[in-house]
Amino acid sequence: MQEPLLLVGAGGHTKSCIEVIETENRYEIIGLIGSESEMGKDILGYKVIGSDNDLKELKSITKNVLITVGQIKTYEPRKRIFHLLKELGFHFVSVVSPFARVAKSAKIGAGTVVFHNVVLNSDVIVGENCIINTGAILEHEVTIGDHSHVSTGCILNGGVRVGDCSFIGSGTVVKENLLIGSKVIVGMSAKVLKNVPDSIVFV
Repeated sequence: MQEPLLLVGAGGHTKSCIEVIETENRYEIIGLIGSESEMGKDILGYKVIGSDNDLKELKSITKNVLITVGQIKTYEPRKRIFHLLKELGFHFVSVVSPFARVAKSAKIGAGTVVFHNVVLNSDVIVGENCIINTGAILEHEVTIGDHSHVSTGCILNGGVRVGDCSFIGSGTVVKENLLIGSKVIVGMSAKVLKNVPDSIVFV
């Protein structure tokens, strides 16, 4: 039996999340949370049924929630929403595509989405509220901090560590055993061959 699920977000990334949720088939989406101006908006057959102001009331329907706001320019909206929902007592689900290859020893944090054709190899650890986007490869013992986004087609070789609130652009390749700090933005198709300190843009 499917469990009810509320999605917080009503943009393009929400469409991608819906595809994975429907394919995984564990949850029934009961509606979306967006801005007040988006009330009634339809996304792939699901309606925006409330805004942040309605969350307390909607919790009586389900405590299951997934943040589907995207993360490209900044991590801040996803992190803010995560802490708001946590304070309100919601339960963060994780969604993993059945077309992803996830090792038995891999660990996936609450609120994280693992998209189609991702590979999470042995002893990978992915934090809370992360996006591991389509076709990304995380090799053995890679660690991803909370609120981070590993974009489409990235390759993180064995032992790479990524801090909290970081963004790894599409097609990036990271050499084994390197550290990418927190609050880092790595540009699309970058080749990372040395450690990257906190709070910088690397292209």
